Parts: sequence; structure tokens; C-alpha cells
Amino acid sequence: MNDIFRSFGRALVSQMHPRMLMLTIVPFVLATVLWGGLIWWGWEPIMGTARAILEGSVFTSWIYSMLDWLGLQSLRSVVAPLFVLTLAIPLVIASMLIFISLFSVPVVVRQLERSYPDLAKSHGGSIVGSVFQTLGSTLIFLVLILITLPLWLIPPFFALIPPVLWGWLTYRVMTYDALAEHATAEERKTLMKRHRVPLLMIGVAVGLLGSAPTLLWVWSAVIIFLFPLVLAGTLWLYVLIFIFSALWFGHFCLRALADLRAERAAAAPPPPLATDVIELAPSDVRRIEPS
Repeated sequence: MNDIFRSFGRALVSQMHPRMLMLTIVPFVLATVLWGGLIWWGWEPIMGTARAILEGSVFTSWIYSMLDWLGLQSLRSVVAPLFVLTLAIPLVIASMLIFISLFSVPVVVRQLERSYPDLAKSHGGSIVGSVFQTLGSTLIFLVLILITLPLWLIPPFFALIPPVLWGWLTYRVMTYDALAEHATAEERKTLMKRHRVPLLMIGVAVGLLGSAPTLLWVWSAVIIFLFPLVLAGTLWLYVLIFIFSALWFGHFCLRALADLRAERAAAAPPPPLATDVIELAPSDVRRIEPS
């Protein structure tokens, strides 16, 4: 537990560095152009499709009945936007994880190297491996979301399932990226197995941090004219939180890697003592003449 809090404090200090703040720009611009453009040009067709799907749903009829019973008939118009945003948020965050893994995490790792100058690099990972790790974990994550989505509307699951899923995804992606340069594949697997619980705890904490911009985004669907501004703000907050999580995972994982190597070095048997054998050439042998 002390390692979690220690790495959190060091990540917070690192996040305040101007270089780390600048790292939020590229993923933010890419995500804004991609999703902002998609929503701007395809909002009406997307909403039309969503309304057509929802109108024939028994679940939607139940929601409309509840709104009518509460005297909130005016909120019927926000059901379709909320449905679209609920489905879009995982896709947006997954795409931002990919952008951050490609453009920000390598710089974060170089920044972390200053805190661990004596840690040798074993290059057990690669950019290609990071992309496959992110895509594979994201695919599993999206499948789990689809399976558990009906439970998101039932207390207390709506408060438990999303942070756990985000935590698992962040733990899988960020741990690989944090150890790709310095650890071997065997060391990475050992650390992920040994520290699975604290790494998942860090991921869940990051998932809870990520819920704040998500709530702002969903609320902006109610005040629809603020949606473009809130969308831009929440995308930047997502990037900031994910870079902070990369720093948090980085400090924790590199410290754990240093401890693992020190532990193995201490447990390794001492090298055998070398016996010095000096061979003399015939010309170097002095004859001892009798006096």
C-alpha cells in the first residue's frame, strides 16, 4: 500500500512538469477532430437511428412510463442522446488510450528514466506489441461492457462495474507500456502476476477519476447547446487523467522492477572463485646457476 501512495505522490509531481502538460495536446487534438467531426456531421443520422431502435424497445417504454409518472415528460427528448453517449463513451476512451500509447507514453517513459537512471533497459516490449495489447484488451473490455450493460442501471452495480472494468483495461494497457522499455517479457509477466491487486487498485482509482468528465459529458446531453464545449473539455480531461495514470503506473512498475532485480541479485549464488594460473614461456624461465 505504501508503494501505491508513494508512486501516486511522485506521479502528481511529475504531472506538473510543463513537458507532461504539453503531452496532452496531440491526443486531445486527434480525439477532438475524430469524434467531434463524427458527431458534427453524423449527429442527425445517428440520433434518428437511435430513436428508431429505442421506440420499439420494451425497456424504453418502461423509462417513458417512469418519466410520465414523475411528471418529467420533457426529459423524453434526452433519452436518445443519453443512449448514444453511453455507447460512445467506451469507444472514445478506447481510442484515446491508443493515441496516448502511441504519442504520449514513450515521452512519459523517457521522463521517468530520470528517476531511475541505474535501471538497465531490456527492451521486452515494442510499439507493435503495445498496439496489439491495447487492441486486444479493448476488445475484451467492449465485450464485457455489452454483457454487463443491463446491470449498469441497477444499484449498486452502476457504481461498481464501470470503475472495475476501466481499472482492468487501464491496468492491462498501462502496465505493458510502463515496462516495455526496461523489463524483459518474463519480468513483465512476473510483475503483473505478483502485483496484480495493487495494479488493479491503481486502475480502479484512475477509473473513478475518469468518471468525473464522463458525468460532465452525459449532463451536457441535457443542456444540448453546451455539448460541443463540454465535449472538448471532457476530452482534454480524459487525456490529462490518462497521462497521470501512465506516470502513476510508470513510477510503481519501475520501482517494482528495480526491487525484483535487486531481490534476484541477492538470491543468486555467488560466482565461483577463479583460480589464477600463470603460464610462463620457456624464454621467461630463469635458470638458477650454482655459485
